[in-house]
Amino acid sequence: MNISQAARASGLTPRMIRHYEKIGLLPGTLRTAAGYRLFNEQDLHTLRFIQRARGLGFSIEQIRQLLALWQDRERSSAVVKQLARQHLKELEDKITGLQAMHASLSELASCCLGDDRPDCPILERLADNH
Repeated sequence: MNISQAARASGLTPRMIRHYEKIGLLPGTLRTAAGYRLFNEQDLHTLRFIQRARGLGFSIEQIRQLLALWQDRERSSAVVKQLARQHLKELEDKITGLQAMHASLSELASCCLGDDRPDCPILERLADNH
């Protein structure tokens, strides 16, 4: 199938497929004499794997590692679990950071009357040098 068909079948855009190929996540695909990419079922399986991993927030480097582990039938599942737990910890840290930002912004917003006057505690706190 061509790149448009592969994009539809995988849920990715042609641009993302080209990007994943360029950075080496998708091994070199077959090409026609005219240079058009041709994708087979294994390519689609890999693209769907990448898409699902991206949907879970894994980084490109983590996906590279996951793909290598997926293709290595001799690997230990403990290595995969360790990678997943590491990513989970990163997500938990981000959540904690976002919750702290939410609390700070919520407190700032509650201090502002939001009326027609120019006084704004939000801007004053953002400009505060302390």
